[in-house]
Amino acid sequence: MLHMLTMLAFVAASVTPAPAADPAAGRSAPDRPPSMMTSSEIKAHNQGLAATHPYYVKCRKVEEIGSLVKKARVCHTNEQWKQLWVQGNQDSRDTMDAYSSKAGDCRATGTC
Repeated sequence: MLHMLTMLAFVAASVTPAPAADPAAGRSAPDRPPSMMTSSEIKAHNQGLAATHPYYVKCRKVEEIGSLVKKARVCHTNEQWKQLWVQGNQDSRDTMDAYSSKAGDCRATGTC
């Protein structure tokens, strides 16, 4: 699961949608992937934004596979974190459906 989240984070960082204007705050999404921004750039971007704002950038440290101490900094906007969370949950559901037994499931046979 952690490996999947790490992969999703790097994929999402490389495929960032074009910035869209936010009419409520007069702000726009970051012009480049948040994981590529420095701490001072993130701090400047977050200045004046509520922590619940869709364009507020949050960073997390994710353990790298195969290392006991190395961690990668992964940053995304709240909106991107939400999309990653939804996609991860959908992937989990799809995996559980693919590996669950269909023999005793009345939905698979249509005998419900």
